[in-house]
Amino acid sequence: MTAKKVLVSGIKPTGDLHLGNYFGAMAPMVKLASEIPESYIFIADLHALTSVQNREVLQKGILEVAAGYIAAGLDPKQTILFKQSDVPSHAELAWIFDCITTVPYLMRAHAFKDAEAKNQEINVGVFNYPMLMAADILMYDAHIVPVGSDQKQHVEYARDTAQKFNRIFGEALIIPEAHITGGVGTVPGIDGRKMSKSYKNIIPLFAGDEDIKRITMSIVTDSKGAEEPKDPESCNVFAIQKLVSTESELADLSQKYKEGSISYKDSKEILVEKLIKFITPMREKYNNLITDKTALLNILKENGEKARVKAETKMNVVRELVGIKLY
Repeated sequence: MTAKKVLVSGIKPTGDLHLGNYFGAMAPMVKLASEIPESYIFIADLHALTSVQNREVLQKGILEVAAGYIAAGLDPKQTILFKQSDVPSHAELAWIFDCITTVPYLMRAHAFKDAEAKNQEINVGVFNYPMLMAADILMYDAHIVPVGSDQKQHVEYARDTAQKFNRIFGEALIIPEAHITGGVGTVPGIDGRKMSKSYKNIIPLFAGDEDIKRITMSIVTDSKGAEEPKDPESCNVFAIQKLVSTESELADLSQKYKEGSISYKDSKEILVEKLIKFITPMREKYNNLITDKTALLNILKENGEKARVKAETKMNVVRELVGIKLY
């Protein structure tokens, strides 16, 4: 990456972070942001309003996600971690984009089509979601936008919008590129399905030792006895072992599975030790941040001010080009 590159990404403040979030998205994001000199990661509280209309729930989610990403290794002195709503220009730029965007174009968005297919009542925020996201991205001259493979359309909308704006008003917006994040793929939950809050099969990222033990010992396995050979690749316990073990440890464990010299109970107990060792440092940092909300809020406020400076520079150019800046 060169010093000219800019990374922008958003995180919805849903809280309840788990191992699947960490290995699938958080760790790759933190690593990529650390490699790029100018990175903006925002907590998408305005986007969250499309589905969360509870003050306490939203505020709790914002703080938990901010603390979670910092605990997972994000350095807020290097990466500008801020709250989306602290930069009002996001909404202003989204409105300008709304005014050059057609209804049929927005009707192609996956989120809208999914909601429509389910006969759900769709609020305007869900319908306009792609334009706010385009504003989030284009505001900061993003070159790199990390997304999952199922979110690539968001970047395509931002690219189309930038090109259309530039044609109508003049060249002002950078055309961003999607960066498909390469996490570990699907992280299995304790029942073997994808780890998900909706399936209630998660291992919380900042769980206490007793909870780690209780949840890990409840991982679903087949009924093979201790001395029966077992297939490590079809074992839910072994699948999670892969996340927190070295190659040599996995090779040794795999051999024991195949020769029938380890029980599932023993494998789970090994995993408990591994998870506690892995989670404890992050949990301590997370708990410190959540407990001392003043420090956490100061980080968000200071970085919000930095983001506003960058955003206002872009918005002054946009306002001039569209004709609303007179003085």
